[in-house]
Amino acid sequence: MSAFEAAASPHPFAARLFRHAPAVFAGTLFVSALLLFAVQPMFTKMVLPKLGGAPAIWSVAMVFFQAALLLGYAYAHWLTKYLSPRHGALVHLAVLGLAALSLPLGIAGGFGTPPSTHIELWLLALFAMSIGLPFTALAASAPLLQRWFAVSGHARASNPYVLYAASNLGSFAALLSYPVLIEPLLALQAQTALWAAGFALLAILIATSALVVASGATEKQDHVSTASAPALADRLSWIALAAVPAGLVVAVTAHISTDVAAAPFLWVVPLALYLLTFVAVFNERPWVSHTAVALMVPYVVAPLAISMLGGDKAFWLVTIALHLIAFFVLTLLCHGELYRRRPHPSQLTDFYLATSIGGVAGGVFTGLIAPNVFSTTTEYPILVAAAVLALPCTFSSGARAALKDAAVPLGMAVVLFLAHALTPFRISLDWMIGFQATLIVVATMILLSRKKPARIFGLVVLAFALSGLWQPGQSHLETTRSFFGVHKLADSADGKYRLLFHGTTIHGADRITNDDGSPVSGRAEPLAYYYRGGPISETILATRAARGRLQDVAAVGLGTGSLACYREPGENWTFFEIDPEVVRLARDPQRFRFISSCTPGIPVVLGDARLTLSDSKSSYDLIVLDAFSSDAIPAHLLTREAVAGYLARLKPHGVIVMHISNRHLELANIVAAVGASEGLVTLVKTDVSANSFAKDYKSNATVAVLARDANDIAGIARLPGWEKVSGEGVRPWTDDYSDLLSAMMRKKF
Repeated sequence: MSAFEAAASPHPFAARLFRHAPAVFAGTLFVSALLLFAVQPMFTKMVLPKLGGAPAIWSVAMVFFQAALLLGYAYAHWLTKYLSPRHGALVHLAVLGLAALSLPLGIAGGFGTPPSTHIELWLLALFAMSIGLPFTALAASAPLLQRWFAVSGHARASNPYVLYAASNLGSFAALLSYPVLIEPLLALQAQTALWAAGFALLAILIATSALVVASGATEKQDHVSTASAPALADRLSWIALAAVPAGLVVAVTAHISTDVAAAPFLWVVPLALYLLTFVAVFNERPWVSHTAVALMVPYVVAPLAISMLGGDKAFWLVTIALHLIAFFVLTLLCHGELYRRRPHPSQLTDFYLATSIGGVAGGVFTGLIAPNVFSTTTEYPILVAAAVLALPCTFSSGARAALKDAAVPLGMAVVLFLAHALTPFRISLDWMIGFQATLIVVATMILLSRKKPARIFGLVVLAFALSGLWQPGQSHLETTRSFFGVHKLADSADGKYRLLFHGTTIHGADRITNDDGSPVSGRAEPLAYYYRGGPISETILATRAARGRLQDVAAVGLGTGSLACYREPGENWTFFEIDPEVVRLARDPQRFRFISSCTPGIPVVLGDARLTLSDSKSSYDLIVLDAFSSDAIPAHLLTREAVAGYLARLKPHGVIVMHISNRHLELANIVAAVGASEGLVTLVKTDVSANSFAKDYKSNATVAVLARDANDIAGIARLPGWEKVSGEGVRPWTDDYSDLLSAMMRKKF
C-alpha cells in the first residue's frame, strides 16, 4: 500500500467531506485569494507615506507581487512533484505557521528614509522583508490545491482548472470590497488584525482540504502523470499570453491614476478587472465565447489607438472608461487563448509556473525596465499592440504571411518614427481637419480588417505613431521621465510661453518672449496658479504684511520654481522636492527663468517633504504645500500625522498654505477636518478671476490656509472670496485611514 493510500480515512465525517470536495476546495481557494489580494492595496497603502504617493509605487509593488507569485508557484510545483498530498500538506501547514509569526503585518524595521537613487530596489526590498513570506505562502495555495483536487479521485477532478475561477472570484471580491467597504470603514490597524484572523481560518481550511484528498485516495491510487511534458513552444506561448495582460494592468493603472490620485481606490479597479477575466474564461462554460471576444477587439482598439497618445483629456471620465473597457477586452482575449491552450491536469503546476513567469516578465518590463528606457509611457501602446497578436489565426499561415499582411502600415509607422526622430515635429491646429480625417480612415481600416488580425496589428501601430504627433497649440521641446512621473516641456503655439506638464496638467508657465518677439529679460513673472493677485499670492503677501517680514519660508514642491519670485531680500526660502528631474528642469535657465532670475542658488532639499521637512532644524513663518503631480494627490501629505509634522516646524504664529486644486476630488473639507483635529482654523478660497488662460496662462486655484489662531490669518479672511471651513461631518484622514471614494462623491454631487 502506498503512502497516499495509507492516508485514506474511512471515518464517516471524512467520507462526507469527500463527497463535497469541490465546495471545500473552492471555498478554501476563495479565502486564500481573498487574503492574497486584500493585502496588496492594504500594505501598499502603508508604504505610501514613505515615498510621496507616486503612481510608480503601485507599479513596483505589482512587480513584487508577481515575483512572489512566481516563487509561490515554484514552491507548489516542487511540493506536488516530490511529495504526496499528505506530506505536502504537512509541509505547507508548517510554512503557513512560520509565516504567521510575522503577523500582524507591518513595515519591517530598518526602512526609514528612502534613498535618492535606485528607489525601485529599495521598495522591492521593503516589500520582501515585510510581507514576503506570508504572501508567497498564500500564492502557492491556488496551484497546490488544484493539483490536490486533480489527484483526489473525485468524479469532478478531471478539470481542476475551473477551481481557478473560484480563486480569482475571491481575488475580485477582495479588490472590489477594499475601496468600497474596507478602506472607508476600517483603519489600517483593524484591517491587519482582520487579515491575521483570516490567515488562521485559511490554515484550518487547508488542513480540511488535505483530509478530503486523503479520504478519496482509495478511489484513485495512480496520481502519477502519464502525460508527456509540455513542449518548449507551449511553455513560451503560456509565458507570452500571461506577460502581456500582466504588463497592461500596470500600464493602464499608471495611466489613469496619474490624473486622479495615487491611492488604492484607483489601483484596484484595473487589477479587479484583470482577475475578473480569469473568472470569466477559466470555466467549463465561459461567460463570453473566445470567438465573441475576438470580434470585439477591433471595436475597442480602434478608438483607443487614435486617442491614447495625443490631444486633450478634458473628458476624463469617458477617457478612463475607454481605457478600462479596452483593457478588459484585450485581457479577456489573452486569458481566453491561455485557457484554450491549457495542458492536461497532470501538468497543471507546470502551466501555472509558466504563467507566473509571464506575469513577472510583464511586470518587470512595465514597472522597472520601461521607466528607465522610455522617456514617455511608450510601454502602454506597445502592450496594446502586442495583445492584438493574441487574436486567433494571427500566425495560422506562418510568421512570414503575418508579416506580409502587416507590412504596409508597419512600414508607414516606421517612416513616421524615423522622420520624427531626425527632425522632431508635431501636427498643429492648421492640419487638424486632415489629421483627424487620416485617423478616422485608419480606425475604419482596423474595423474592416477583422479577418486579417496581423493587419489589425500593423494598423494599430500606425495609429499610435500618428496620434503621438498630435499636440495642438504647442511646440514640443523635451519629455523626461523619473520614478515619480513623466514631465513634458513645450512652448505655446505663439512662442511666448514655456510650459511644464505633468500628466495632463500644466504645472508652470514662464513668459519667454515679448509681443515683438524679443526675449523677456529681468525678473520672471509668476504665472499659472501662482500669478500675482491669485489666492496663493494673496496668502504670501498677507502673511508677510501681518508679520512685517517673512524670515523663514518652506515651499514643498518646486515645479518650475515660480514661488521663488515671491522671495524678498533678507528672507530665507527653502524648497523641498521629491523628484530630481524637476529640480534639474527648474534650475536650468535655458528652460525656466524663475530661480535664475529671482533667487539663484536657493536651497532645494531633495526627498519626500514629509520626511525631509521633519528632519529640518529650522522653524518657519510660512509653509507652502504644493506637491501634487498632475491631478494626483499624495494623500499622505494631507493626513493628521503629516499636519502634526508641519506644526512641529511652524513658528507659534506661522501659517500653512495648501494648494488643493483638483478636478476630481473635494479636498477642502478633508483639510479643514484634519486642521480641526489639530486645533487649527481653516480658510479656503476657490479662485474664479483667471478666465483667459489661453492668452495669459493664469490659472484659477483652490487654496486652503491653516493657522493656530484666527488672528494670524485675519488679514487673509478680510480678502474677497475667502471662507472659513470647519470640515464638520467629514472624518479627518490619518496615515491609518483615508476615504477617497467619499471625496470623489462630494466633488461630483
